[in-house]
Amino acid sequence: MGEIRACGEEDPSRVCTKVYEWTGNETLASLSQWLIDRPLRVVLTLIVAWLLNRLSRRAIDRLSDRIRETPTNPRLQALRSLGPGGSDMETAEARRAPARAEAIESVLKSLVTALVFSVAIMLVLGEFGINLAPLLAGAGIVGVAIGFGAQSVVSDFLSGTFMLIEDQFGVGDIIEVDGVVGEVESISLRTTKLRDLSGTVWHIPNGTMSKVGNHSQLWSHAVVDIDVSYDTDLRVAMGLMDEVADAYWSDTHMEGASGAIIEDPEVMGVQALGDSGITLRLRAKTNPSSQWSVARELRLRLKEAFDEAGIEIPFPQRVVRVQPETPIEDLG
Repeated sequence: MGEIRACGEEDPSRVCTKVYEWTGNETLASLSQWLIDRPLRVVLTLIVAWLLNRLSRRAIDRLSDRIRETPTNPRLQALRSLGPGGSDMETAEARRAPARAEAIESVLKSLVTALVFSVAIMLVLGEFGINLAPLLAGAGIVGVAIGFGAQSVVSDFLSGTFMLIEDQFGVGDIIEVDGVVGEVESISLRTTKLRDLSGTVWHIPNGTMSKVGNHSQLWSHAVVDIDVSYDTDLRVAMGLMDEVADAYWSDTHMEGASGAIIEDPEVMGVQALGDSGITLRLRAKTNPSSQWSVARELRLRLKEAFDEAGIEIPFPQRVVRVQPETPIEDLG
């Protein structure tokens, strides 16, 4: 009976039982449970939680290293290697991999740490005889209330997590969101910060991004449309466009040049028959975010070449016919 009074009837601790066997003193046995057994269990629980957290973080570090070392799916890499510009795309994706890996690593480590130590704290509270059922029920009710009141925040966090995992865009990319075009300056789980061409900084909640256009992921296209008059020999004009584009491509691959164009530019042909002229289209594959500078330089070179060749770039024209006035007496 003394042992039951000191150590309890259900699941008595070994320390309490042994102390009662050694001393026969109920008070010492009961104190040993509070001074030795429970603190020991708490310490062991915290040590196990710390070890689990460390092992989980090391596993996340290895995952992060794999993302840095192999940023591309091997099957996708094999397919890319068959086409032109595949090595350039692999290089561009490899440059993005460290930032993406760091962001994913930070998110996963925070989640794992919070989960492991939350469970550890509940186990520690249970060791001191605290009934966890009311706490869990209360936490559940509070969680539901917060969930209803902060649905947009939860949506922002989930969207931010998936954006990082799927590598939709990264810092330094030029993206378009809801009509705003700008460079990504920072990405958090809740918001994305853009700076547009005029210098305005836009803070956009991740959950509101229904669709995002990335202008600078892996590679881009510089598309140049130029009009010629209807009496122009189109084949001559397209041949001149091809020569200008090839010369520019060669210039970008000279020693010390930027190498902005990564594939042989393509003259795609007649794009439209307009009111004042015929639109010819030229397309060049470029490095990420280089499409605008390449397009501007191509327009300049094409204008100079067309002027030298005597090819007219038309402007809107209208033919106005003036009818002579008819005297009123002639109408009768």
